[in-house]
Amino acid sequence: MILNELIKNISIIEIVGTNQAEVLDIQFDSRLVKPGSLFVAQRGVASDGHQFIAKTIANGASTVVCEVLPEKIQPGVTYIKVADSNEILGLLASAFYGFPSQNLKVVGVTGTNGKTSIATLLYKMFLKLGYKVGLLSTISYRINESEETASHTTPNALKIQQLMAEMVEASCQYCFMEVSSHAVHQKRIAGIAFAGGIFTNITHDHLDYHKTFAEYIKAKKAFFDSLSAEAFAVTNIDDKNGLVMLQNTAAKKVTFSTRAMADYRCKMLENHFDGMLLNMDGQEIWTRFVGKFNASNLLAVYATAIQLGQNKDSVLTIISELFPVQGRFETVRSADGKLAIIDYAHTPDALKNVLGAISEIRTRNEQVITVVGAGGDRDKTKRPEMAKEAVLASDKVILTSDNPRTEDPAQIIKDMEAGVPAHSKSKVVSIENRREAIKTAALLARQGDIILIAGKGHENYQDVKGVKHHFDDKEEISNCFGINN
Repeated sequence: MILNELIKNISIIEIVGTNQAEVLDIQFDSRLVKPGSLFVAQRGVASDGHQFIAKTIANGASTVVCEVLPEKIQPGVTYIKVADSNEILGLLASAFYGFPSQNLKVVGVTGTNGKTSIATLLYKMFLKLGYKVGLLSTISYRINESEETASHTTPNALKIQQLMAEMVEASCQYCFMEVSSHAVHQKRIAGIAFAGGIFTNITHDHLDYHKTFAEYIKAKKAFFDSLSAEAFAVTNIDDKNGLVMLQNTAAKKVTFSTRAMADYRCKMLENHFDGMLLNMDGQEIWTRFVGKFNASNLLAVYATAIQLGQNKDSVLTIISELFPVQGRFETVRSADGKLAIIDYAHTPDALKNVLGAISEIRTRNEQVITVVGAGGDRDKTKRPEMAKEAVLASDKVILTSDNPRTEDPAQIIKDMEAGVPAHSKSKVVSIENRREAIKTAALLARQGDIILIAGKGHENYQDVKGVKHHFDDKEEISNCFGINN
C-alpha cells in the first residue's frame, strides 16, 4: 500500500520525507521489521519503541511513526510524528487491512468477570442461528469453526485487525470480542467500528496496572464513551457502576438486571448442580448453567441478541441448548459420589460468586473444600481478599500456587494467609505444590462433598520463572477420581 493512502485519514503533527513510499507491512516489534516495513514506535510498560528506531532502519524500515523525531534523520526514510503512537497503530492497521470492522458487526464485552462466557456464548449462539461468526476471547480466537489459541484477552492492534480481515475474507457477519481494561487504556481497540458494547460488572482486579479503582473504572468507561450513536450499550444495572458506564455514551442505552426493573429481566426459579430454571423476559427456560452470576451472563447474551435483531423464541431455544464455557463452573463427578468444580475465578468477587452459587444449592450435609491460589507479578492487594472469600464460604481451604511467574510461591501464599480471620485459621492449610493440593482435597473429600478448584479454569499450564509447564486442573482431579480423560 502507498503511504499516502494509508495515512490520509490519520491526524499527523509532522511528516519528514516522501509520502509516496510503498508500505509492505506494519510492525511495532523492532525484531520483525524487514525491508519495506512501516515501524510504529510505541511507549510500552516495559520498553520504549523509540529506542529501537535506528535498529529498524538498519533492518530496512522505510517509514517510522513516532511521537518524538530522532535527532539524526536518515535519508530515504520517511518519519511521521504523531501525538499517540498507540492509537495510531490501530488506525494504521485498520486502514492497511481494509477497515475490516466496517464489514462486520463487532460487539465488545468488558467487565471484571463474565467476559469470556458472554463473548463465547454469543459466538456459539450466532453459529447456531446460521451465521458465520468470529470470536476473540481469553481462551481462543475463532473464525467460524477454525481455532487459534489466544495469547491475550484482547490481542494487540495489529493482530486484531489481521484477524478481523480474515473474518471478512471468511464471510463472517459478526465478531464477538472481549475488551480488557488494558486494551482500552493501551488503545488496542483503536480503529474498530463497534456495533455494540456490553458491561458485565467491575470489581477488585488489575490494580497492579491501573493503580487505583477509579482509574480501572475510567478505563472500562472509556470503551463506552467511544461508541457511536449507531451502536448500542448493554449494561448490568445490578452492578453499582453499571449506569456510570452509560453516562457519556452516544450509543443506544440498554439495561439488564436479575434484581430490579430494567429493559431485560431474568429471575432464577430453580438452581441445581446440573442446571437452573429461569424466567427470562417473561418466559421459562431450563439451562445447563448454575448460579446467579450465570443467570446474569445469559441475560446479557439474550439482550444483546435481541439488540442485534434476532427472534426472541429462537434465542431462548438456543440458550436452553448451550453448555458452559470450558473452565467455567465445569463439573467432574467421581464414582463414589464426590463433586469437583473447576472454575476460572481469579478475583475476590468471582470467587465469591462461585462459592455463592455452591452455597445456594448445597444441603449443608456435605463439606465444601476450596483449592485456591493467586497469580504472581499481578495485583498483590487482592491476595488476602481471595483467601478471605474462600474461608467465609468453605468448610476447608487449601491455599496453593497459581502461576507464580517470577515470584516466590511461598510468599504469595503468605500474602493470602494475611486475609484469613483468626477464628478460621484451623480450617486452612497451605500446600505450595498445586498437584499435591488438589490430591489432598480429593483425599479429604467424602461422598457428597464438593471440591472447588479455583483460579485457572481452562488454562493448561503453570507459569513458573518464565517457563510454562503443562498443568490442567481438570486432568489432575480426574486422575484423583480415577477417571481417564
